[in-house]
Parts: sequence; C-alpha cells; structure tokens
Amino acid sequence: MKISYKKRNKNFNLIFGLMWLVWFFILILTTDKPNWTDYGWIVISAMYLSLYFYQRQNKYLTIEHGFIKENSPFGKKINLTDIKQIKKFAGDYIIKTEKTKLTINTQIIDPNSLTELKNELDKLNVEWN
Repeated sequence: MKISYKKRNKNFNLIFGLMWLVWFFILILTTDKPNWTDYGWIVISAMYLSLYFYQRQNKYLTIEHGFIKENSPFGKKINLTDIKQIKKFAGDYIIKTEKTKLTINTQIIDPNSLTELKNELDKLNVEWN
C-alpha cells in the first residue's frame, strides 16, 4: 500500500518552481550584465521542480512486505513487528520501536490515504497513546 502526498503539497512545489524559473528568465532578459547571484534563482527553481517530480513519482510512505518505509532520500524503514508504541501528537503519528522513532506528518498526506494508513495502524496489536 502506498500513502500519497496531498495534491496541494505537490502543486505548491510545481507553482513555486515555475515561478522562480520565470523570475530567472525575466532577470536574464532584462539585465545587460547578469550578476552571478542571479543564477541562484534557477537553482531554487530546480530544487522545487525536482521535489515536485520526486513527490509525484514516489509516494510519502509505503507499507508492504511487513515494513513501513518513508520514501525520502534519508527515510526510515521499520519492521511492523518491531513497533512497540504508536503515539498521536499534534495530528502526527509517532511510531516507536526499541531503537527507532518515525514521525509521520499527517498534514501532507492525501485524506483518502490517511484513512488507509489509520486502518493499517489499527490492525497492529500495539499500545496507542
């Protein structure tokens, strides 16, 4: 099962990436001699656009084969049988094992996927706080 991002979150990154790209081209076309710092706008644009395409390709979380995995470059992977406690704090889920803690930001999860995630977490026989 894949838990996806909200469309609003993805579209935010796309809009800002395109906005900074347009700003870069306006600066380059309207200035006689662009400053080296003007090229920073294309870097910012590339970061937003790459984040958009990454989020579009890879979902926020994956739950399969007995593992829950956060799909980010340095995301954590937790075995579902190792989970000792699930805590709901400020709308987020904090999943704890003996050694690891995974915080799931529910503000960026699609509402349909959020109910699927809640159902999967309810299936686990662990302590809820």
